[in-house]
Amino acid sequence: MTRPCRSATTCSNVMRVSFDRVGVAGALEDFDLQVAAGETVVLLGPARAGAATALRVLAGLVCPTTGTVRVDGRDLTGVGPAERGTALVPRGFGLFPHLRVAENIAFGVRRSRMPRRVLVGRVVEMLELIGMAGQEKRWPHQLSGVEQLRVAVARALAVRPSALLLEEPLAALDAARRAPVLTELQRLRALLPGMAVLYATAEHAEALALADRIAVMDEVRLLQVGAAERLWRRPSSTATAALLGAANLLPCTVRRVVGTSALVTVAHRAVCAQTPTGGAGMTPGTRALLCIRPHALRLVSLGDRDALRANVRSSTWTGATTRVELALTSMTDQHVTVDVPGRAHLGIGSEVGVRIPEPAGVVLPLAG
Repeated sequence: MTRPCRSATTCSNVMRVSFDRVGVAGALEDFDLQVAAGETVVLLGPARAGAATALRVLAGLVCPTTGTVRVDGRDLTGVGPAERGTALVPRGFGLFPHLRVAENIAFGVRRSRMPRRVLVGRVVEMLELIGMAGQEKRWPHQLSGVEQLRVAVARALAVRPSALLLEEPLAALDAARRAPVLTELQRLRALLPGMAVLYATAEHAEALALADRIAVMDEVRLLQVGAAERLWRRPSSTATAALLGAANLLPCTVRRVVGTSALVTVAHRAVCAQTPTGGAGMTPGTRALLCIRPHALRLVSLGDRDALRANVRSSTWTGATTRVELALTSMTDQHVTVDVPGRAHLGIGSEVGVRIPEPAGVVLPLAG
């Protein structure tokens, strides 16, 4: 039975990573992020947003063009990868095909020139941690995707890092193999209660499944950082909302703001909603966007006086839900997506009613 790893979790303080600019492909600007011991922070962004670059800068594989890399107040700009106290699991896991499992795990530790007895003990410890004791002689091509992940993580942990960096570990896997590997990541994370983990991905489902906090990135900058659930429910911009999953953005007009609540009108209907920042910059008459997730909208009868009328453009059953794409007849060129529980039998072109719940979602500024 595997147990939480104590000796491999040496981070005990808040790690602050900051630098000004990286002038390479997939560059990055004005990066400043804190990660506490035992915390998982996911860097979420599309390709070339800078998430993977941030991890490589922290690992010492890429140098910033300007500024410095600081962790816990220590300047690591000129410090080599082996002396940084971080360990990177690269995209695709990066196992050496010509080395057996034990040799892969020992690769990073071997450079420290520790006594062979200690080295062997470290490898055995890591094999036990990942649940692969007795499998040290297997080759990478003989391993499943889950087992390859285990070995890659064991190799990273063998050097006793204070922070584990995971660079899009699921990106090279097909859909069928992603689910078990994601489950294994959650299991391994539970075995490292005191370690800071930074995880880069372009997939919002991975971020929501793993993160304590999410750092949303786009166009080589941090857009918003916060607790995973809060960001999903109350993004501060349309860009953040879109990166965290499907989102309907309905044009609206602000009528009144009180604290973190707002009264807006959507297609001449008054709707209560939330604001992400206490309504800063939103005054009566401000044009904005009402962000509502597909699961929150409701299909109702056309006789419902509060309903918006819409025509069905498509209806896709996914097993647990039916995703319905609608064109709103009361709002020109405005489409919405609704997730209906179970299987909904809706003909293409049929007319339905859509009700906006209250509180309806979050009011976002038009820009961003």
